[in-house]
Amino acid sequence: MAQVEAAPFRFPIEEALDAAKTALVAIDMQVDFCAEGGLVSRWGVDLAAMRAPIKPLTDVFAACRRAGVTMIHTRESYAKDLSDFPVMRRRRQQQMGVATGDRGPLGSHLVKGEPCWDFIPELVPLPGEIVIDKPGFGAFHKTDLETRLRTLGITQLVLTGVTTNCCVTSTLREAEDRGFECLVLADCCADPRAAQHDAAIAWMRRYGIFGTVAESRDLIAALAEN
Repeated sequence: MAQVEAAPFRFPIEEALDAAKTALVAIDMQVDFCAEGGLVSRWGVDLAAMRAPIKPLTDVFAACRRAGVTMIHTRESYAKDLSDFPVMRRRRQQQMGVATGDRGPLGSHLVKGEPCWDFIPELVPLPGEIVIDKPGFGAFHKTDLETRLRTLGITQLVLTGVTTNCCVTSTLREAEDRGFECLVLADCCADPRAAQHDAAIAWMRRYGIFGTVAESRDLIAALAEN
């Protein structure tokens, strides 16, 4: 039985990869972050970097589904009246010209139920897969994610999505504090600025304080062997 080849150490550390104990967490692969007309595109960001994980994630989704890995999809999600969105965060975003809750060509940004809030069409969850709507950066913040994972007997998380230095890193830290063993797939994460993505991944690889890092092909190979 295989482990995932990763740095600075294999995943899992002390046992073979077990699909029954593992969940793939796809973080915020939403129109607002990864498609034209969304919040990030209206900030003037080149979407090529944000869309780079789509192809490797498509392959990882297929491999995880075949292996029976639990699939979890998160959406950053706020009420229509923005009562659950921090006022200071909105003020900071307004300095960039467009903020969460503002109207765009695909609806109000990151507001639950709007077209721009939903998943990109390439990575839509299948029926029965877990969807977590989170009012913040980390996937555990004010959600029932931990309860769901404990109920399913999940102890190991594979983290993917956007953005590397914000919601992915926030979720990674939250997961470690709760005792989950974590693997980050570098080519399945993205940041609007490549330098920020590279720095976050390099830090994870060097120190391993919160988890370990691999490429999508490493996870797929381990799943196939097992």
